[in-house]
Amino acid sequence: MGIGSVAEGLRCQGARRRAEGQGSQMSGQLNSRAERRSRGPLTVRAARWSATHPWRAIALWLAVVVACFALGSMTGTKESTNEGDIGEVTRADDIVKSGNFDDPDVESVLITPSSGSLDQAKANEVAKVVTERMRALGGVADVAQPILAPNKNALIVRVELKDGDDDNRVQPLLDATAKVQQETPGLRVEQVGGESIDKALNETLGEDFKRAEMFSLPVTLAILLVAFGALIAATVPLLLALSAVAAAIGLAAAASQFVPAVDAVNSVILLIGMAVGVDYSLFYLRREREERAKGRGHVDAVEIAAATSGHAVVVSGTAVIISMAGLFLARDAVFSSFAVGSILVVAVAVAGSLTVLPAVLAKLGRWVDRPRIPLLWRLTARTSAPRFWPAVLKPALKHPVATLTVSVVALLAVASPALGMTLKFPGTEDLPRDTAVMQAYDRLTAAFPSTGTSHEVAIKAPADQQAAVQAALVELGKRTAGDSLYAEDGLEKPRVSADGRVTVVEVATPYEGGSEQARDSLAKLRTELIPQTVGKVPGAEYAVGGFVAADVDYAAHTRSKLPLVIGFVLLLTMIVMMVTFRSVVVAVTAIGLNLLSAGAAYGVVTAVFQNTWAEGLLDFRSNGAVVSWLPLFLFVVLFGLSMDYHVFVVSRIREAVLRGVPTKQAVAEGITGSAGVVTSAAAVMIGVFAVFATLSTLDMKQLGVGLAVAILIDATIIRAVVLPSIMTLLGDANWWAPKWLRRTPPKHAVTQAPEEERELTPVG
Repeated sequence: MGIGSVAEGLRCQGARRRAEGQGSQMSGQLNSRAERRSRGPLTVRAARWSATHPWRAIALWLAVVVACFALGSMTGTKESTNEGDIGEVTRADDIVKSGNFDDPDVESVLITPSSGSLDQAKANEVAKVVTERMRALGGVADVAQPILAPNKNALIVRVELKDGDDDNRVQPLLDATAKVQQETPGLRVEQVGGESIDKALNETLGEDFKRAEMFSLPVTLAILLVAFGALIAATVPLLLALSAVAAAIGLAAAASQFVPAVDAVNSVILLIGMAVGVDYSLFYLRREREERAKGRGHVDAVEIAAATSGHAVVVSGTAVIISMAGLFLARDAVFSSFAVGSILVVAVAVAGSLTVLPAVLAKLGRWVDRPRIPLLWRLTARTSAPRFWPAVLKPALKHPVATLTVSVVALLAVASPALGMTLKFPGTEDLPRDTAVMQAYDRLTAAFPSTGTSHEVAIKAPADQQAAVQAALVELGKRTAGDSLYAEDGLEKPRVSADGRVTVVEVATPYEGGSEQARDSLAKLRTELIPQTVGKVPGAEYAVGGFVAADVDYAAHTRSKLPLVIGFVLLLTMIVMMVTFRSVVVAVTAIGLNLLSAGAAYGVVTAVFQNTWAEGLLDFRSNGAVVSWLPLFLFVVLFGLSMDYHVFVVSRIREAVLRGVPTKQAVAEGITGSAGVVTSAAAVMIGVFAVFATLSTLDMKQLGVGLAVAILIDATIIRAVVLPSIMTLLGDANWWAPKWLRRTPPKHAVTQAPEEERELTPVG
């Protein structure tokens, strides 16, 4: 069967449905309402039950949300301690752990003048007080003698902590330091160390999460007020999204017992949950409102919304879940945690939009449009034909080839900076400097200049080869001593495990961890120096770790997994789209358009964050790179979320085709008819994502900018220019499918449903 005959068959199918509806009107009236309602898609049956039993559905939903949150509170969150196998750095860490070294955490108390030069006598007195008070604390193992800085303007007291897993064990030290500071005018007494920096960073992330929540709610509510013109209608999607986020946070905590969570997972749940939760409710509510405006009753309007927008919600939710599931293929603790949180919040949001939302809408009835905002209500309630979107669509419909060519070339140009994308871990130098501990850290490094960073060489060999290992390290020291990539006294004294089998040595480089020279020094160690020295020890197993190694290996790990994740997401999404729309062409088009928007987002993120021109605008300091995990995570999030609009718009276009409308006209009707809700949904997402672009950490800024830009491009250029151009150009070919993919609706779906429902219910 040819492409033209397939499209003609679709149009005839719509005409036949109308004729059969008119011919069977009397028999349809004779059929019992109960019999008709016992059939239909699951989305319709669920909505019908909720709409006819609203209080039960609402009570059940609230009980589920409370139970999920309570479950998470009872189980607690199990935090991830393993980053997964990301290459040689993982092997180095495993070797070091097998040595069971005593490697205590150390905090430093820095004493500097508030202004001018340091009064050394007074500083020594303060250091003595610090030493006495620190030794009196139960969590302190030892306090070293004070050390004077080379510039004679700072004094440092190093405090060794006892082993322990207490997250708050550093707090007593911070309290003691703060008390000494209060008692010491004229001097600055500050504490710096890994534990105190981690604590301050966690507090910053917590404040960021609260700020994101605080700003995203009013921004979302304002956009929804503009979209609906009524307070209750604007509040309903917001409440559903918040309940989905609360339930998902509880479920994610429980799930962390099986898939340990990372610190940022709750931020990701909020980010994704607010976006999809509001979007799904928005699609559903706008369609229900549209059907009520046609004169249908509340229950009938809910049923039609369930059959159309509800169907689109299920498909788009499935697409998002499939995309997020691709993160598991990365075999990384961070991605696995993000995948679990995202999948849970999307699943909860879909369930809520199909159950409690119909109940709320049926119970509220026309009260959902109260109280009305006078000016906004008049704008949203207008029934006249829109003028803006037909004008936007005009070039695509009249000149599809030229419009498609120009828009695709423009998007490829925006994506082009991504070809030069560099991936790096954010280092200590990239942490926000508005916290006291990071300001103290900067003063510490200024007073006690570091030699740069160090590579950790881990060696595991038989105990009887310890002499050979030491000789190899002596040779390694000679080779690094005359090399500009390494510090002159680059090799520290090796540490040897109690059983003599594991040896660890630090090889210093005078360059910062994120520099090209530091990476070059790592590459030379791995490919030349270590194999030529330690590699000659019989039975020796060795690996090079450290911060630079983790940075390089993680970026390489991400690049190696990206094709696998992309292939998985593309394949399963293609299958979902083919089954949903019964068209191979629609599925291929969806894949291509989403790849375009993702590529454009990559290009914008690269252009913004690998350069310095936007530092003042977004309040960040460029490290000349994109965060290592961002490209992979950004792709799956964008690919999933962009399906929201694509499924919704193409569903409206297909509805028109099934009614017998020619494809070109169907494209115009579908995009114009869905433009308002798509614009509102995109504005909500962009608003939420833009809030994350204002947060403190570099990775959250990059994620927020990438998502906001991608959704903006997707909802404007892709859906209003590229999609109508390509569908108009393809014409009847849009609906081509092999014979096995085509399906004729069962007869009862045609003869026993009212005409309006037959025309609006998507096939498949």
